[in-house]
Amino acid sequence: MKNTTASGPAGPAPKPAPAPAPVLGTRALNRATLDRQLLLRRSRDLSVKDAVTHLVGLQAQNVKPPYLALAARLADFDPAELSALLEARELVRIVTLRSTIHLHTAADARTLRPLVQDAREQELAGFRKGLGGVDLSELAQIARAAVEAEPRTMKQLREVLLVRWPDADPQSLAVAARCMLPLVQVTPRGLWRRSGQVALTTVGQWLGGDDSAGAASGTLSTLSLDDAVLRYLAAFGPASVKDMQTWARLTRLREVFERLRPRLRTFRDEHGVELFDLPDAPRPDPDTPAPPRFLPEYDNLLLSHADRTRVVPAEYKGRTWKGNQPYCVFLLDGFLAGVWRMAEDAKGGGVVVTIEPFGRPGRAQREELVREAERMLARIAETSSPSSYDIRFGSVVDA
Repeated sequence: MKNTTASGPAGPAPKPAPAPAPVLGTRALNRATLDRQLLLRRSRDLSVKDAVTHLVGLQAQNVKPPYLALAARLADFDPAELSALLEARELVRIVTLRSTIHLHTAADARTLRPLVQDAREQELAGFRKGLGGVDLSELAQIARAAVEAEPRTMKQLREVLLVRWPDADPQSLAVAARCMLPLVQVTPRGLWRRSGQVALTTVGQWLGGDDSAGAASGTLSTLSLDDAVLRYLAAFGPASVKDMQTWARLTRLREVFERLRPRLRTFRDEHGVELFDLPDAPRPDPDTPAPPRFLPEYDNLLLSHADRTRVVPAEYKGRTWKGNQPYCVFLLDGFLAGVWRMAEDAKGGGVVVTIEPFGRPGRAQREELVREAERMLARIAETSSPSSYDIRFGSVVDA
Protein backbone atom coordinates (compact mmCIF):
# COMPACT_ATOMS: atom_id res chain seq x y z
CA MET A 1 0.00 0.00 0.00
CA LYS A 2 1.33 3.35 -1.06
CA ASN A 3 1.69 6.08 1.57
CA THR A 4 0.11 9.41 0.61
CA THR A 5 0.36 12.73 2.33
CA ALA A 6 -2.89 14.59 2.73
CA SER A 7 -2.86 18.26 1.98
CA GLY A 8 -5.34 20.84 3.24
CA PRO A 9 -7.29 23.21 1.07
CA ALA A 10 -5.25 25.75 -0.79
CA GLY A 11 -5.16 29.21 0.88
CA PRO A 12 -6.17 32.39 -0.91
CA ALA A 13 -3.80 33.50 -3.60
CA PRO A 14 -1.63 36.40 -2.45
CA LYS A 15 -2.78 39.77 -3.68
CA PRO A 16 -0.56 41.21 -6.40
CA ALA A 17 1.56 44.11 -5.33
CA PRO A 18 0.02 47.43 -6.36
CA ALA A 19 1.49 48.89 -9.51
CA PRO A 20 3.93 51.71 -8.78
CA ALA A 21 2.50 55.16 -9.25
CA PRO A 22 3.39 56.74 -12.60
CA VAL A 23 6.19 59.27 -12.52
CA LEU A 24 5.55 62.80 -13.76
CA GLY A 25 8.65 64.66 -14.83
CA THR A 26 9.19 68.39 -14.46
CA ARG A 27 7.89 69.22 -17.93
CA ALA A 28 4.79 67.07 -17.41
CA LEU A 29 4.05 68.90 -14.17
CA ASN A 30 4.75 72.22 -15.87
CA ARG A 31 2.32 71.62 -18.71
CA ALA A 32 -0.39 70.26 -16.39
CA THR A 33 -0.12 73.27 -14.10
CA LEU A 34 -0.07 75.76 -16.97
CA ASP A 35 -3.21 74.13 -18.37
CA ARG A 36 -5.04 74.40 -15.02
CA GLN A 37 -3.85 78.01 -14.71
CA LEU A 38 -5.21 78.95 -18.16
CA LEU A 39 -1.66 79.77 -19.28
CA LEU A 40 -1.12 77.01 -21.82
CA ARG A 41 -3.89 78.54 -23.90
CA ARG A 42 -6.09 81.48 -23.06
CA SER A 43 -9.67 80.60 -22.21
CA ARG A 44 -12.30 81.76 -24.67
CA ASP A 45 -15.17 80.43 -22.58
CA LEU A 46 -14.67 81.62 -19.01
CA SER A 47 -15.97 84.95 -17.82
CA VAL A 48 -13.86 87.03 -15.44
CA LYS A 49 -15.93 85.84 -12.49
CA ASP A 50 -15.71 82.19 -13.56
CA ALA A 51 -11.95 82.48 -14.01
CA VAL A 52 -11.47 83.97 -10.54
CA THR A 53 -13.62 81.15 -9.15
CA HIS A 54 -11.64 78.45 -10.97
CA LEU A 55 -8.29 79.92 -9.88
CA VAL A 56 -9.51 80.17 -6.26
CA GLY A 57 -8.63 83.84 -6.25
CA LEU A 58 -5.81 86.02 -7.52
CA GLN A 59 -2.96 87.57 -5.56
CA ALA A 60 -3.79 91.26 -5.17
CA GLN A 61 -1.50 93.15 -2.81
CA ASN A 62 -1.43 95.91 -5.41
CA VAL A 63 -4.16 97.13 -7.75
CA LYS A 64 -2.76 96.08 -11.14
CA PRO A 65 -1.78 92.40 -10.62
CA PRO A 66 -5.30 90.90 -11.01
CA TYR A 67 -5.72 92.78 -14.30
CA LEU A 68 -2.35 91.57 -15.60
CA ALA A 69 -3.02 88.03 -14.38
CA LEU A 70 -6.31 87.80 -16.26
CA ALA A 71 -4.92 89.46 -19.40
CA ALA A 72 -2.49 86.52 -19.57
CA ARG A 73 -5.27 83.96 -19.06
CA LEU A 74 -8.41 85.13 -20.88
CA ALA A 75 -8.62 85.61 -24.64
CA ASP A 76 -11.09 88.48 -24.59
CA PHE A 77 -10.25 90.04 -21.25
CA ASP A 78 -11.61 93.53 -20.70
CA PRO A 79 -10.29 95.32 -17.61
CA ALA A 80 -13.59 97.18 -17.33
CA GLU A 81 -15.39 93.88 -16.69
CA LEU A 82 -13.22 93.12 -13.65
CA SER A 83 -13.62 96.69 -12.41
CA ALA A 84 -17.42 96.53 -12.79
CA LEU A 85 -17.56 93.29 -10.80
CA LEU A 86 -15.63 94.94 -7.98
CA GLU A 87 -17.93 97.93 -8.04
CA ALA A 88 -20.97 95.62 -8.00
CA ARG A 89 -19.44 93.75 -5.02
CA GLU A 90 -19.40 90.46 -6.90
CA LEU A 91 -15.61 90.40 -6.44
CA VAL A 92 -13.79 91.62 -3.33
CA ARG A 93 -10.24 92.15 -2.06
CA ILE A 94 -9.63 90.43 1.29
CA VAL A 95 -6.82 88.81 3.32
CA THR A 96 -7.06 85.03 2.93
CA LEU A 97 -4.38 82.63 1.68
CA ARG A 98 -0.87 83.06 3.07
CA SER A 99 -2.11 86.15 4.96
CA THR A 100 -2.04 88.20 1.75
CA ILE A 101 -4.67 90.22 -0.07
CA HIS A 102 -6.48 88.15 -2.68
CA LEU A 103 -9.18 88.99 -5.17
CA HIS A 104 -12.06 86.55 -4.62
CA THR A 105 -15.64 86.14 -5.64
CA ALA A 106 -18.10 87.24 -2.97
CA ALA A 107 -18.97 83.60 -2.32
CA ASP A 108 -15.33 82.60 -1.82
CA ALA A 109 -14.63 85.62 0.37
CA ARG A 110 -17.34 84.41 2.72
CA THR A 111 -16.13 80.80 2.88
CA LEU A 112 -12.36 80.85 2.33
CA ARG A 113 -11.60 83.37 5.04
CA PRO A 114 -13.10 81.20 7.82
CA LEU A 115 -11.16 78.24 6.43
CA VAL A 116 -7.87 80.01 7.16
CA GLN A 117 -9.05 81.92 10.23
CA ASP A 118 -7.11 79.85 12.75
CA ALA A 119 -3.92 80.48 10.79
CA ARG A 120 -4.63 84.22 10.76
CA GLU A 121 -5.10 84.29 14.52
CA GLN A 122 -1.91 82.30 15.07
CA GLU A 123 -0.01 85.17 13.44
CA LEU A 124 -0.77 87.25 16.52
CA ALA A 125 1.83 85.29 18.48
CA GLY A 126 4.43 87.48 16.80
CA PHE A 127 2.71 90.61 18.11
CA ARG A 128 2.11 89.42 21.68
CA LYS A 129 4.53 91.95 23.16
CA GLY A 130 2.63 94.87 21.64
CA LEU A 131 -0.73 93.49 22.76
CA GLY A 132 -0.05 93.16 26.48
CA GLY A 133 -3.29 93.54 28.42
CA VAL A 134 -5.43 93.61 25.28
CA ASP A 135 -8.58 91.45 25.28
CA LEU A 136 -8.77 90.22 21.68
CA SER A 137 -12.50 89.52 21.80
CA GLU A 138 -13.15 93.06 22.99
CA LEU A 139 -10.77 94.39 20.34
CA ALA A 140 -12.72 92.55 17.65
CA GLN A 141 -16.00 94.02 18.92
CA ILE A 142 -14.66 97.59 18.98
CA ALA A 143 -13.02 97.24 15.57
CA ARG A 144 -16.16 95.72 14.05
CA ALA A 145 -18.34 98.55 15.35
CA ALA A 146 -15.89 101.13 13.98
CA VAL A 147 -15.52 99.75 10.43
CA GLU A 148 -19.21 98.93 10.11
CA ALA A 149 -20.16 102.48 11.10
CA GLU A 150 -18.01 103.63 8.16
CA PRO A 151 -15.06 102.14 6.26
CA ARG A 152 -11.78 103.00 7.99
CA THR A 153 -8.18 103.17 6.92
CA MET A 154 -5.68 101.26 9.04
CA LYS A 155 -4.53 104.58 10.52
CA GLN A 156 -8.08 105.47 11.52
CA LEU A 157 -8.62 102.00 12.95
CA ARG A 158 -5.46 102.32 15.06
CA GLU A 159 -6.68 105.63 16.42
CA VAL A 160 -10.00 104.08 17.47
CA LEU A 161 -8.30 101.18 19.24
CA LEU A 162 -5.73 103.38 20.97
CA VAL A 163 -8.53 105.14 22.84
CA ARG A 164 -9.22 101.86 24.63
CA TRP A 165 -5.60 100.66 24.90
CA PRO A 166 -3.37 103.76 24.86
CA ASP A 167 -0.29 101.85 26.02
CA ALA A 168 -0.47 99.14 23.36
CA ASP A 169 1.60 99.15 20.19
CA PRO A 170 -0.53 100.89 17.50
CA GLN A 171 0.64 98.63 14.68
CA SER A 172 -0.06 95.49 16.71
CA LEU A 173 -3.60 96.70 17.42
CA ALA A 174 -4.32 97.17 13.72
CA VAL A 175 -2.79 93.82 12.81
CA ALA A 176 -4.92 92.15 15.49
CA ALA A 177 -8.07 93.65 13.98
CA ARG A 178 -7.00 92.47 10.53
CA CYS A 179 -6.43 88.96 11.85
CA MET A 180 -9.54 88.71 14.01
CA LEU A 181 -12.06 90.10 11.52
CA PRO A 182 -12.85 89.32 7.85
CA LEU A 183 -12.07 92.80 6.52
CA VAL A 184 -12.52 93.70 2.86
CA GLN A 185 -11.05 96.64 0.97
CA VAL A 186 -13.91 98.80 -0.24
CA THR A 187 -14.01 100.48 -3.63
CA PRO A 188 -12.82 102.65 -5.29
CA ARG A 189 -9.67 100.77 -4.23
CA GLY A 190 -8.94 98.25 -6.98
CA LEU A 191 -11.06 99.81 -9.71
CA TRP A 192 -9.62 100.21 -13.20
CA ARG A 193 -7.92 103.56 -13.78
CA ARG A 194 -9.30 104.98 -10.54
CA SER A 195 -7.47 105.61 -7.32
CA GLY A 196 -8.45 105.07 -3.74
CA GLN A 197 -6.69 104.48 -0.45
CA VAL A 198 -7.22 101.24 1.45
CA ALA A 199 -10.37 101.53 3.54
CA LEU A 200 -11.84 98.53 5.32
CA THR A 201 -15.16 97.15 6.45
CA THR A 202 -16.42 93.64 7.22
CA VAL A 203 -17.53 91.06 4.70
CA GLY A 204 -21.03 91.12 6.10
CA GLN A 205 -21.31 94.90 5.94
CA TRP A 206 -19.99 95.07 2.37
CA LEU A 207 -21.77 92.06 0.89
CA GLY A 208 -24.89 91.98 3.02
CA GLY A 209 -25.96 89.25 5.38
CA ASP A 210 -24.79 88.72 8.93
CA ASP A 211 -21.27 87.74 9.87
CA SER A 212 -21.60 89.28 13.33
CA ALA A 213 -20.76 85.89 14.84
CA GLY A 214 -17.66 86.37 12.79
CA ALA A 215 -14.28 84.80 12.83
CA ALA A 216 -13.84 85.08 16.57
CA SER A 217 -16.55 82.51 17.31
CA GLY A 218 -15.84 80.32 14.31
CA THR A 219 -19.48 80.13 13.25
CA LEU A 220 -19.17 81.83 9.86
CA SER A 221 -19.91 79.29 7.11
CA THR A 222 -16.76 77.81 5.65
CA LEU A 223 -15.56 75.82 2.70
CA SER A 224 -14.94 72.23 3.75
CA LEU A 225 -11.35 71.07 3.67
CA ASP A 226 -12.35 68.29 1.29
CA ASP A 227 -13.76 70.80 -1.19
CA ALA A 228 -10.74 73.05 -0.73
CA VAL A 229 -8.41 70.19 -1.68
CA LEU A 230 -10.44 69.36 -4.78
CA ARG A 231 -10.53 72.98 -5.91
CA TYR A 232 -6.80 73.40 -5.27
CA LEU A 233 -6.01 70.35 -7.40
CA ALA A 234 -8.28 71.60 -10.18
CA ALA A 235 -6.31 74.85 -10.33
CA PHE A 236 -2.78 73.79 -9.32
CA GLY A 237 -2.49 70.00 -9.53
CA PRO A 238 -0.99 67.47 -9.64
CA ALA A 239 0.31 68.35 -6.20
CA SER A 240 1.61 66.96 -2.93
CA VAL A 241 0.14 67.47 0.52
CA LYS A 242 2.99 69.88 1.26
CA ASP A 243 2.21 71.83 -1.91
CA MET A 244 -1.33 72.56 -0.77
CA GLN A 245 -0.14 73.40 2.73
CA THR A 246 2.17 75.97 1.14
CA TRP A 247 -0.68 77.42 -0.96
CA ALA A 248 -3.11 77.81 1.94
CA ARG A 249 -0.58 78.06 4.77
CA LEU A 250 -2.50 75.36 6.62
CA THR A 251 -1.05 72.32 8.38
CA ARG A 252 -2.11 68.74 9.08
CA LEU A 253 -3.79 68.19 5.72
CA ARG A 254 -2.50 64.64 5.26
CA GLU A 255 -5.65 63.10 6.77
CA VAL A 256 -7.81 65.08 4.34
CA PHE A 257 -5.88 63.73 1.35
CA GLU A 258 -6.07 60.23 2.78
CA ARG A 259 -9.83 60.56 3.14
CA LEU A 260 -10.05 61.64 -0.48
CA ARG A 261 -7.56 59.07 -1.79
CA PRO A 262 -10.26 56.75 -3.27
CA ARG A 263 -11.48 59.68 -5.37
CA LEU A 264 -8.04 60.76 -6.58
CA ARG A 265 -5.24 59.52 -8.82
CA THR A 266 -1.73 59.33 -7.47
CA PHE A 267 1.63 59.92 -9.13
CA ARG A 268 5.25 60.45 -8.11
CA ASP A 269 7.59 63.21 -9.09
CA GLU A 270 11.17 62.52 -10.11
CA HIS A 271 12.26 62.66 -6.45
CA GLY A 272 9.66 60.12 -5.32
CA VAL A 273 7.27 62.60 -3.71
CA GLU A 274 3.66 61.42 -3.88
CA LEU A 275 1.38 63.66 -5.92
CA PHE A 276 -2.43 63.68 -5.96
CA ASP A 277 -4.73 64.73 -8.76
CA LEU A 278 -8.30 64.68 -9.97
CA PRO A 279 -8.85 61.60 -12.16
CA ASP A 280 -10.10 63.49 -15.21
CA ALA A 281 -7.99 66.63 -14.91
CA PRO A 282 -5.91 67.60 -17.97
CA ARG A 283 -2.34 66.36 -18.05
CA PRO A 284 -1.02 67.43 -21.46
CA ASP A 285 1.91 65.88 -23.27
CA PRO A 286 5.16 67.34 -21.86
CA ASP A 287 6.09 68.51 -25.36
CA THR A 288 2.93 70.60 -25.78
CA PRO A 289 4.04 74.07 -26.92
CA ALA A 290 3.79 76.75 -24.23
CA PRO A 291 3.63 80.34 -25.51
CA PRO A 292 5.29 83.26 -23.71
CA ARG A 293 3.28 84.86 -20.94
CA PHE A 294 3.79 88.09 -18.99
CA LEU A 295 2.71 87.78 -15.35
CA PRO A 296 2.39 90.27 -12.49
CA GLU A 297 4.48 90.27 -9.34
CA TYR A 298 3.57 87.52 -6.89
CA ASP A 299 1.41 85.63 -9.39
CA ASN A 300 -0.03 82.56 -7.68
CA LEU A 301 1.58 80.34 -10.31
CA LEU A 302 4.90 81.04 -8.57
CA LEU A 303 3.72 80.77 -4.95
CA SER A 304 1.39 77.79 -4.69
CA HIS A 305 3.73 74.79 -4.45
CA ALA A 306 6.37 73.76 -1.94
CA ASP A 307 8.50 72.57 -4.86
CA ARG A 308 8.40 75.37 -7.41
CA THR A 309 10.76 73.79 -9.93
CA ARG A 310 7.78 72.88 -12.13
CA VAL A 311 7.84 76.59 -13.09
CA VAL A 312 10.99 78.11 -11.58
CA PRO A 313 14.28 76.57 -12.73
CA ALA A 314 16.58 75.95 -9.77
CA GLU A 315 19.17 78.39 -11.07
CA TYR A 316 16.60 81.21 -11.08
CA LYS A 317 15.30 80.69 -7.57
CA GLY A 318 15.14 83.97 -5.65
CA ARG A 319 15.59 86.17 -8.71
CA THR A 320 12.02 87.46 -8.91
CA TRP A 321 12.47 90.01 -6.13
CA LYS A 322 15.09 92.25 -4.56
CA GLY A 323 14.68 92.92 -0.85
CA ASN A 324 10.98 93.67 -0.45
CA GLN A 325 10.58 94.65 -4.10
CA PRO A 326 8.92 91.97 -6.27
CA TYR A 327 9.32 91.92 -10.03
CA CYS A 328 6.84 91.13 -12.75
CA VAL A 329 8.00 87.98 -14.56
CA PHE A 330 7.64 86.29 -17.92
CA LEU A 331 7.59 82.67 -19.04
CA LEU A 332 9.34 81.11 -22.02
CA ASP A 333 8.54 77.52 -22.91
CA GLY A 334 6.41 77.44 -19.77
CA PHE A 335 9.20 78.30 -17.32
CA LEU A 336 10.33 81.48 -15.57
CA ALA A 337 12.78 83.18 -17.92
CA GLY A 338 13.13 86.76 -16.77
CA VAL A 339 11.53 89.92 -15.42
CA TRP A 340 9.79 92.86 -17.04
CA ARG A 341 8.46 96.28 -16.18
CA MET A 342 6.10 98.80 -17.73
CA ALA A 343 6.40 102.55 -17.34
CA GLU A 344 5.40 105.80 -18.97
CA ASP A 345 7.98 107.15 -21.40
CA ALA A 346 9.32 110.29 -19.73
CA LYS A 347 10.53 111.74 -23.03
CA GLY A 348 7.99 111.09 -25.74
CA GLY A 349 4.91 109.93 -23.87
CA GLY A 350 3.40 106.52 -24.44
CA VAL A 351 4.32 103.31 -22.70
CA VAL A 352 7.64 101.49 -22.46
CA VAL A 353 7.88 97.78 -21.69
CA THR A 354 11.37 96.61 -20.76
CA ILE A 355 12.06 92.87 -20.96
CA GLU A 356 15.07 91.55 -19.05
CA PRO A 357 15.82 87.87 -19.72
CA PHE A 358 17.86 85.79 -17.31
CA GLY A 359 19.40 83.85 -20.17
CA ARG A 360 19.84 84.55 -23.88
CA PRO A 361 16.61 83.90 -25.79
CA GLY A 362 16.96 83.20 -29.47
CA ARG A 363 15.67 85.44 -32.21
CA ALA A 364 12.40 83.54 -32.59
CA GLN A 365 11.77 83.70 -28.84
CA ARG A 366 12.45 87.44 -28.77
CA GLU A 367 9.95 87.93 -31.58
CA GLU A 368 7.38 85.87 -29.67
CA LEU A 369 7.97 87.97 -26.56
CA VAL A 370 7.44 91.18 -28.52
CA ARG A 371 4.16 89.89 -29.98
CA GLU A 372 2.95 88.84 -26.54
CA ALA A 373 3.93 92.20 -25.07
CA GLU A 374 2.01 93.96 -27.85
CA ARG A 375 -1.04 91.88 -27.08
CA MET A 376 -0.77 92.68 -23.37
CA LEU A 377 -0.45 96.40 -24.11
CA ALA A 378 -3.51 96.33 -26.32
CA ARG A 379 -5.50 95.03 -23.33
CA ILE A 380 -3.88 96.74 -20.35
CA ALA A 381 -2.43 99.96 -21.76
CA GLU A 382 -5.39 100.48 -24.10
CA THR A 383 -3.13 101.15 -27.02
CA SER A 384 -2.65 99.27 -30.26
CA SER A 385 -0.71 101.94 -32.12
CA PRO A 386 3.01 101.10 -32.49
CA SER A 387 3.81 104.80 -32.15
CA SER A 388 2.33 104.89 -28.65
CA TYR A 389 4.52 102.20 -27.12
CA ASP A 390 8.07 100.96 -27.14
CA ILE A 391 9.18 97.41 -26.30
CA ARG A 392 12.82 97.10 -25.29
CA PHE A 393 15.13 94.36 -24.17
CA GLY A 394 17.21 95.27 -21.14
CA SER A 395 20.65 93.97 -20.24
CA VAL A 396 20.73 90.20 -20.37
CA VAL A 397 21.62 88.57 -17.07
CA ASP A 398 23.52 85.33 -17.53
CA ALA A 399 22.32 82.41 -15.39
